[in-house]
Amino acid sequence: MAVCLLTYKVSDLCLGKPPVRSLSAASATIADAIAALKSSPEQTAVIGVWTSNTKCVGKVSMVDILCFLCKHHNLVSPSSALNSPILSAVSPRRVRHVERSSSLLEAIDLIVYEDVQSLVVPITTKKSTAGGGGQEFCWLTQEDIIRFLLSSIAFFSPISTLSIDVLGIVSGQFPIINYGATASSAMAAVSRCLADQTSVAVVDDEGRLIGEISPSKLAFCDETVAAAAATLSAGELMTYIDCVGASAARMEMIACRPGSSMVAVMIQAIAHRVNYIWVIGGGAGAVVGIVTYANILKVFHRKLESMI
Repeated sequence: MAVCLLTYKVSDLCLGKPPVRSLSAASATIADAIAALKSSPEQTAVIGVWTSNTKCVGKVSMVDILCFLCKHHNLVSPSSALNSPILSAVSPRRVRHVERSSSLLEAIDLIVYEDVQSLVVPITTKKSTAGGGGQEFCWLTQEDIIRFLLSSIAFFSPISTLSIDVLGIVSGQFPIINYGATASSAMAAVSRCLADQTSVAVVDDEGRLIGEISPSKLAFCDETVAAAAATLSAGELMTYIDCVGASAARMEMIACRPGSSMVAVMIQAIAHRVNYIWVIGGGAGAVVGIVTYANILKVFHRKLESMI
């Protein structure tokens, strides 16, 4: 029965997850973060920023670094920017420590009502059990929870088969920028997208969508994007990112229709490793909105609460 989902703890979703890679909030610089990210075996790595061995105050990715380096004062003095404290590029509101015993519903509650993107969960590893470094932690992300719920999607029928339009989870709030605007202004919009886990829609002079500048694509780039942003337009930056990023980043905009079912949108987002799906409507194929993981989790949260 669906009620059994209420018995799951966050630790059940963390099996096999690797420990968080970390840097010190007190001593690490932007240059240190770049070096750590480049040395990671994962192309879209995220580094935890810690004030102590047990307190994570935020996370930083290559996209956070690029948004910081593209600020006007940092474009003027890039060497000073690289020596800035890592906390300059960290958004502390996006992470939250939880206990291993926290329930699945409590985890979703933090995402839906407190805008948390990643949970920091204690884990047991060979290193920690051998006494070689103390407690270790892993990330539990919105995508992790969506994947878990998808594996139990039959419990949520018929809600999961309803359209995203009927469920009311299509948001009309997303950044839009003209292709002729400066690339630095586009990167400022990307910085806002990191908080909402969305993307920047790039439009022409008639307001027609011609592409996007997304965090998921920028994650495959390096710090040279900041130099490009100093001289390019938003449209040129969009093309530049597609050209210099890894081949995995060269992808079309991922979109669905208002009549698409929620489960179809979940599968689409997971398959393409994005946190959102554009919603296209009308004969001209205009963008009418966007669906995020947080939107979808609101539906699951309501259903799980009704089982209590």
